[in-house]
Amino acid sequence: MSMRATRRAARSRRRRIGLTGGAVLALVAVGVLVHLVTASPSGPGTDAGRAAATPAADARTAVPAPTPSASVAASASAPTSPSATAAASTAAAAAARPSVTGTGRPAPATAALAGRIRPRTRYRGVATSYDAGDGDGACLYGPADDLMVAAMNTTDYESARACGAYVLVRASGGASVTVRIVNECPLPCVPGQLDLSTQAFAKLADLSAGRIPITWELVSPPTVGTLSVRYKTGSSRYWCAIQVIGHRNPVARLETRTASGWRRLPRADYNYFLAEDGGGCGGAIRITDIYGEQLTVDGIALRPDAVQATRVQFAAH
Repeated sequence: MSMRATRRAARSRRRRIGLTGGAVLALVAVGVLVHLVTASPSGPGTDAGRAAATPAADARTAVPAPTPSASVAASASAPTSPSATAAASTAAAAAARPSVTGTGRPAPATAALAGRIRPRTRYRGVATSYDAGDGDGACLYGPADDLMVAAMNTTDYESARACGAYVLVRASGGASVTVRIVNECPLPCVPGQLDLSTQAFAKLADLSAGRIPITWELVSPPTVGTLSVRYKTGSSRYWCAIQVIGHRNPVARLETRTASGWRRLPRADYNYFLAEDGGGCGGAIRITDIYGEQLTVDGIALRPDAVQATRVQFAAH
């Protein structure tokens, strides 16, 4: 080998040794660093480092459900006697579900449409009285000739689902009266409570009694006329609100027919079904009661604040 070749081989060997040495030094440095990190005591800096490296916890933390307003009302409005405390506890439990006494007859499969007030179920509560005036109320049916009416407590009123229901009320002495729900009884009315018109209360007890224990249940009266439909004031083909009047059984759903099919409308707590964008306003209407029966009504003109009679009515149960 020539002198020149020998020198090139030596230089090449020195470069490989240099690279190998550098790699070794780097590995040693990494090892020392790992040892230091492992051996160092835990502290704020270490926790912060772990927190930065750990994925954040799911932000959808479960929050306890708020206490139903009716439960609060029952506790807040009760007197401070032992019997009142027990009554408040009972009312608070009823906020989740009305207190019921079974009648021995099974509820139909469609009872889910009924909400809180179910067919063939007897409820316990108290009756009070109020001056019903012309018979109008929160359900906005308008004046009534028959003042055998009542206001349902807010919990069982259930955002107007109780509107129009016929309820048979019995006093402990055996007297009874059938009333129609046309109004809402706000706090301090508790679940199970009915605020009867003075005329209806007088059928059960002397008005001076003020407050009496009762049982009550949903009924489907045999003698009623046909139902009617009304569009709310301000309704048009761009926005409308629809109300059903004179129905034998509580209304569970109302739908309007649109180009794409039947559309279920939400119910406002003032007892109108709303089509916020006007979909189906002025067209055919399909009404379903809590027993699942459906009635289709066509030819109802879009005339605001006009009660328009139909030729149909739900079956008696």
